[in-house]
Amino acid sequence: MAKDKKTCSEVLDEWKEFIWNPRTREFLGRTGTSWGLILLFYLVFYIFLAGMFALTMYVMLQTLDEYKPTYQDRLAMPGMMIRPKGEALEIVYSMEDTESWDMYVQALDKFLTPYNDSIQVMTNFECPQDRYFVQEDSGEVRNNPKRSCQFNRTMLEECSGLTDRYYGYHDGKPCVLIKLNRVIGLLPGKNGHAPFISCAAKKEDTEKMGDLMYYPRNGTLNLMYYPYYGKKAQVNYSQPLVAVKFLNITVNEDVNVECKINADVIEPTGNERDKFAGRVSFKLRVNSAKIESNN
Repeated sequence: MAKDKKTCSEVLDEWKEFIWNPRTREFLGRTGTSWGLILLFYLVFYIFLAGMFALTMYVMLQTLDEYKPTYQDRLAMPGMMIRPKGEALEIVYSMEDTESWDMYVQALDKFLTPYNDSIQVMTNFECPQDRYFVQEDSGEVRNNPKRSCQFNRTMLEECSGLTDRYYGYHDGKPCVLIKLNRVIGLLPGKNGHAPFISCAAKKEDTEKMGDLMYYPRNGTLNLMYYPYYGKKAQVNYSQPLVAVKFLNITVNEDVNVECKINADVIEPTGNERDKFAGRVSFKLRVNSAKIESNN
């Protein structure tokens, strides 16, 4: 015989009794004591997990140094970058079109502002040249903040934006600034030999590049700017720069340039997987006339 089908009112009554049973004083099938024990268990459980997490974080933080990484990969060679960067490391402009190169001039002005001599004199020190400026800690006593050496804007001479406010872009002799990325503790020279930066055209563009002038002379990165101790320990650190001035580059032609660091302890690998490892490549094109847009 088929079982009688429950009516809607009977089903509703069963649900009401499941939610709250006045006879047994159960809520959702459990008494108050049962619910209390469950909630107490989960409260203790999650307090325990939170405590374990807090303890783990505390222990881990005790191993960290706020001034330098506890574990630091030894980079075979630091990266390099240029200023102005342009789009996709391309500097393309027309001498007759002021708007095409004004953005590069403004970018260089902004980048070099912290290097103004007046700012450097107030924030940094005049260090002895041609030797590392080592500032050791005294055991557990930290020698912080550490001093930084002056890199004055005037050291860039014709590429400082002071003698030529347009950095040579207006007359087809542009300046490009090159910097070596910061690496804590890096000593790039050896036996008193300072690293230097050199630039050359790619093989197919060798005859297009023309002559170069480096500032500071010979493209040298003086040893006194090393080692670097980190942003927090050396708050006023001024990264040394090298400016390259293209004196007679072929106009209306693409010139692919590669600049690299030359140092006893840094050897560019030429690895295409990391094109900024110890070198930087960029395209430079100086047009003689304004390029008309095709509209």
